[in-house]
Amino acid sequence: MAREQLGGAYNWHEFAGRQELAIALAGHVAGRLSKAIAERGAALLAVSGGTTPAKFFAALSTVPIAWEKVTITLVDERFVPPSSPRSNAGLVAANLLRNASAAANFVPLYHDAASIEGAAVSDSEALQVLPWPLDVVVLGMGTDGHTASFFPDADNLARLLDPSSQRIVLPVHAASAGEPRLTLSLARIINAAFIALHIEGAEKRTAFEAALGAGARKPIRAVLDATQKPVEVFWAP
Repeated sequence: MAREQLGGAYNWHEFAGRQELAIALAGHVAGRLSKAIAERGAALLAVSGGTTPAKFFAALSTVPIAWEKVTITLVDERFVPPSSPRSNAGLVAANLLRNASAAANFVPLYHDAASIEGAAVSDSEALQVLPWPLDVVVLGMGTDGHTASFFPDADNLARLLDPSSQRIVLPVHAASAGEPRLTLSLARIINAAFIALHIEGAEKRTAFEAALGAGARKPIRAVLDATQKPVEVFWAP
């Protein structure tokens, strides 16, 4: 179902259960990756962490596409090593980089550095070699309306949400984030050929709808307002 709210266009995909959603989203993503491989010989996918995507990762990992031609990176990452239970890279390794998709090339955002600012600069330089733009980006969203690591209380939120930014990765300091983070810039996200938002539960649906209301200035709204294509929202209770 296509919907438009105050300039933010999106398509709403609603499912009865979370496993059904995971399978459907995996099919959409795999189809887009295969299309990119057919057209340019490679595909670039960025995924999010948190507790929501585990079922989706498991479903996607079994889809038989040319994974050796796919590069996977992260939308954002906590400034913690992959051994940490809070690491998005660790989540991806455990749930996505297995079965058929074990053949994919994974490019993490975290690496040991003296500061998160230094890590973000070196990430931006290192990731230049990836086959941009993103073919697919799968976003999540918190109940505060943040997506990626665009937290409402980030001290550099305007810079994170600059649609003309030339940076690939930016550092994030926000009290609500728990620890410093690294995130893809809004500019890289909205340039993706296919933008999906994966949310589950009544609380997330309410938060998404509230973020689109008059006067709302939540980061997820900034994504919908800045992109030239509808965001594909996948939701299950």
